[in-house]
Amino acid sequence: MWQDFIHRANSAFAALAAALSFAPPWAVSVIVLAAATAIAWITHAATLAVVGRLLGARRPYLRSVLDQTRNPTRLGLLLIAMEIALQTAPLGADTRAFVSRLLGLGVICLVGWMALTALRLAASLYLLRFQVGTADNLMARKHVTQVRVLQRVAEVVIVLVTLGFALMTFSEVRQFGITLFASAGVAGLVAGLAARPVMSNFLAGVQIAIAQPIRIDDAVIVEGEFGNVEEITFSYVVVRLWDLRRMVVPISYFIEKPFQNWTRTGGELIGNVMLYVDHTTPVDAVRKKLTEIVAQSKLWNGKVVNLQVTDCRETTIELRALVSADNAGAVSDLRAEVREKLIEFLQREHPHALPRRRNEISEARGVKMTEPPATPPQGGG
Repeated sequence: MWQDFIHRANSAFAALAAALSFAPPWAVSVIVLAAATAIAWITHAATLAVVGRLLGARRPYLRSVLDQTRNPTRLGLLLIAMEIALQTAPLGADTRAFVSRLLGLGVICLVGWMALTALRLAASLYLLRFQVGTADNLMARKHVTQVRVLQRVAEVVIVLVTLGFALMTFSEVRQFGITLFASAGVAGLVAGLAARPVMSNFLAGVQIAIAQPIRIDDAVIVEGEFGNVEEITFSYVVVRLWDLRRMVVPISYFIEKPFQNWTRTGGELIGNVMLYVDHTTPVDAVRKKLTEIVAQSKLWNGKVVNLQVTDCRETTIELRALVSADNAGAVSDLRAEVREKLIEFLQREHPHALPRRRNEISEARGVKMTEPPATPPQGGG
């Protein structure tokens, strides 16, 4: 069937070239190639329109696949039409060789483009099962991070391989590559040293995809700043800080330096609230009030609530309240709520428990305080 189609197409282009035999060969070649391009373009547009109408709005994922493959399929159809038309176009040997080389480069680029498109479609299809926006998203963050980082690494590899094959079609470049490999001693060392930061980040990206010290949407503290991991590429990580600023960090940082990951094994966290109160504070009453506050809060996950006296100083005692929540944002809001309501409770029910400074002045009765006698001079005189 395919051979019959090619034979009919060749016959049609040959008939067109014969009908234009009165024109110069270069003009006939341009018209034949332009006709092949137009036919391929119209055929591709008509096919996509029919397929899109059949899909309708009921299958959004298939429509997104159709949109993402639109350009690669168009290029592939154009290359096929040009190759068929080239066999009948009255071109010179040098011109035919030049056009054939261009078509070969187009095929290599098409293969690389199709590989990138297939990679993105496969990643998107795999991640349809995982939603990062859910409450319990540990498994989703794990898979999204792994797939996205490995996808970017694979994209870089595909681009480099495609570029390498494209350049190797030129004999001059191929000979240069052979010469370069033959004398690769010092040049390879210099190139390796120059590319060390790039390769370090590249390998760090692979390590993060496999070991996953960080994941997408992890709550981290980097360089003293708290935020969530927003994006991971093969060269850098974007951290969305609590005030919506973005910190861009080299990906090798998370392999070479220590940092805090609050959601490494789960989203739930324990937060503390420190209170400094007077020694006369009824600790049991404060502990009962803390339990009442967290029980009425929608932020508490029902796991940890505790109050302890953790220090005693000359003027105050230190109370530490521990509460737990499902994620970093919730525990931060819960700490603020507990702190506010405990202070309000002390102000209303036990105002004497607030920190006070005592001064004690005593004077002996019947004794008049006088200035001390002057110190007698030293030595004789």
